[in-house]
Amino acid sequence: MQHEQRVVLAVAAHPDDIEFMMAGAMLRLRDAGWRLHYMNIANGSCGTATDPPDVIIRKRRSEAMDACRLIGAEFHESVCNDLEIYYTPELVARVAAVVRQARPRILLAHSPQDYMEDHVNAGRIAVTAAFARGMRNFETIPPIPPIMDEVTVYHALPYGLRGPLRERIRPGQYVDITPVLDEKRRMLACHRSQKEWLDESQGLDAYLDAMVRFAREVGRMSGRFEYAEGWRRRSHLGFCSEDADPLGEALGDACFTDPQCERDLG
Repeated sequence: MQHEQRVVLAVAAHPDDIEFMMAGAMLRLRDAGWRLHYMNIANGSCGTATDPPDVIIRKRRSEAMDACRLIGAEFHESVCNDLEIYYTPELVARVAAVVRQARPRILLAHSPQDYMEDHVNAGRIAVTAAFARGMRNFETIPPIPPIMDEVTVYHALPYGLRGPLRERIRPGQYVDITPVLDEKRRMLACHRSQKEWLDESQGLDAYLDAMVRFAREVGRMSGRFEYAEGWRRRSHLGFCSEDADPLGEALGDACFTDPQCERDLG
């Protein structure tokens, strides 16, 4: 039986990835009455030039939890170190347990094309975890009973808005994040260890400015929003009904589906 609860689960690679490319859609859904769930597969162990692993892991977990509290999201623990996000049965089983617990109607995941393999692998793991949600013979870690709910998967744009071969990635849907941009910026600012590190190496406020710059560019691509996030809806096969688009239905005029992109799909 279809579970009617309106839940969105964002699954990303590292602490701050959700804030950069996914949090705007989460905030718009929250304001439309949806519950938010937040998971970084890796713990941020390599995100430092100075701290030993145990110190930076504690810092980044605390920062991610601060961001979750800011928006009222439920936090799910990371399950591996940075650069250890491989497409393995164990990681799929751990993320699938979160999918079965959260029972999302919408799953937000990384782009299938991205500059970093951790991002690409995290997206693959999230997709397979959602696909296996109802498989009674697939045992999760920890064991969680299968669910038969529909879930629709949306892929974010890659960091930098281009794929690994420098190609521009074109979204099929745009979410207007202009009303929540300040809150998204505050979420990203919770990741103090990353802001300090990247600001020192890249220039004053480069960390926060990069997120705003991406949002402004995607807004320009949309032709209608000042600031936006871009999304691509995955094939329905194995996940939901063919015409399911809960993101568009929930957000109405705040979510624009590009008709040319839909025509290009054939």
